[in-house]
Parts: sequence; structure tokens; C-alpha cells
Amino acid sequence: MKKNRDSRDVLFIDASNEFTKAKNQNKLEEKHLDKIYETYLKREDVEKYAHVATYEEIEENDFNLNIPRYVDTFEEAEPIDVVALKDEMKQTDQEIEDVSKELLAMVDDLEVTADTKDIIDALKEVLG
Repeated sequence: MKKNRDSRDVLFIDASNEFTKAKNQNKLEEKHLDKIYETYLKREDVEKYAHVATYEEIEENDFNLNIPRYVDTFEEAEPIDVVALKDEMKQTDQEIEDVSKELLAMVDDLEVTADTKDIIDALKEVLG
């Protein structure tokens, strides 16, 4: 394979996501192998998947051959709508408060005996 090339460049392929999840072991299927092979044959940069690094580039990286150094797969996280999140948290807090009041009312309806008094009091303290 290398005999056919004159350059000293290196093709880095990040195929870490090329699999199908399975129970005990992930599976590398024909379609994944085809994609890897096609990328190898084309020998060109593919955003977030492959990069042809020059010898000089590898030298600049102190000959570190870690794929992430050459293939950037970073995905920007979606921005969080803080206002919507705050509103959702307020709504959740209100729901918790409402359910706690309902539970407290149910606890008040329970018949208290000498055996259950401590438990009922503890429940009221937690809910109240």
C-alpha cells in the first residue's frame, strides 16, 4: 500500500463512531467497513472524520500520532436557555410543593396509634 505513494503524509481516520450498538459487544458492519475503506481510497480530509497530515504537521506535534490531535470531532453543545430552565425549575418546585401538601393531607387522615406516632410525626416533619 505504501509502495504506491511518494509522499510521507499520513491519513488519520477517526472511525470511533462507526459501529452498531449491540448487547455485549458493538458490531462493525459492512457499511462501516465500506466507509472506512472509501475514505482510505480517496485519501482526503473529511470534516470530523479524516485528515491527511503532512510529515511536517506530524513533526510539529512531536510525532504524536493520537487521532484527536489531527481529526477534530468536537461538537459544540447546544446553548441552554437559562430563562426556560429557570421557569421549568419553578414549575417543578411548585409541583413538588403541591404533591407534598397532598401527601401531608393524606398523612393527617391516617389513624395514629402508639406504634405509628413516631413514623407519622417524622413524615409530617419531612413533608411540612
